Amino acid sequence: MVAREAPESAQCLCPSLASLNAKDVLRRKHKRKSRQHQRFLARKALLQEHGLRSTPPEPGSSPGTEAASSVRQRPRAESGGAPCSRKPTPGESAGPLPSKCVAIDCEMVGTGPRGRVSELARCSVVSYYGEVLYDKYIQPEMPIVDYRTRWSGITRQHMRKAIPFQVAQKEILKLLKGKVLVGHALHNDFQALKYIHPRGQTRDTTYVPSLLSQPSLHARTRVSLKDLALQLLHKKIQVGQHGHSSVEDAVTAMELYRLVEVQWEQQEASSLQPHPEDREPDSSTDMEQYMEDQYWPEDPAQGASRGTGEAPGRTE
Repeated sequence: MVAREAPESAQCLCPSLASLNAKDVLRRKHKRKSRQHQRFLARKALLQEHGLRSTPPEPGSSPGTEAASSVRQRPRAESGGAPCSRKPTPGESAGPLPSKCVAIDCEMVGTGPRGRVSELARCSVVSYYGEVLYDKYIQPEMPIVDYRTRWSGITRQHMRKAIPFQVAQKEILKLLKGKVLVGHALHNDFQALKYIHPRGQTRDTTYVPSLLSQPSLHARTRVSLKDLALQLLHKKIQVGQHGHSSVEDAVTAMELYRLVEVQWEQQEASSLQPHPEDREPDSSTDMEQYMEDQYWPEDPAQGASRGTGEAPGRTE
């Protein structure tokens, strides 16, 4: 009797399993269709914002429902974390927090043939208020040929307490991560560090004259840090026979930045343009899928004309 009942119970379970599988398939189809519908509405809302209102209603949806859905989608698209397109007021564009702003200066010595290769021998990093965060002598990877003491201030005695370049590089880059970096002619420092800081977080003080529109400081020529300090800050640096001080140069660069900080940060903020790919993904509308390039034609007007059933290159 037990052997006969087992096949009957299995037969009873088979229809229920089949019905469950059918329900799963329908549920997946409905979910896929819902996502496609949400992507369509979000794209239509963006096209309407740009003045392209020729997109037809989606088949199977009533105009009233579609309009209400597009209204619901539009706040999502506008408040999805994208940067605001309006220009900030001076109070809003005060710049980065002081704790997120540092200044750097590096001193180099000569290595290689005739000492013509510049390598890092000292690096100093100061805070927004001029406090020394990092100041160490660094042993170059190649033997030193020319100490360039007149400019670098580096002597043979300084190299006795120098640390290896790889160690210093890791320490410095860890300190610079996520910071707005200030300095003068930073491309020289980056070359010595074998590193490039994000452009949007770089403030090179060689551009200070153009921000101030100083007639005596030609914007096209590179003005030395020494001249900028004398004419704008009324202070003398890099004097004496002991060469430059990377701490002094870094502090001076930060003072120059603070002199034009408001104008500089307003210019940076106004130059930022919101991009669709910068929007945060919205799980409810699956925005990250339709924001990919494959969903957008090169000309949005062509995408609208395709929606009306017209050929892209056809004119009546």
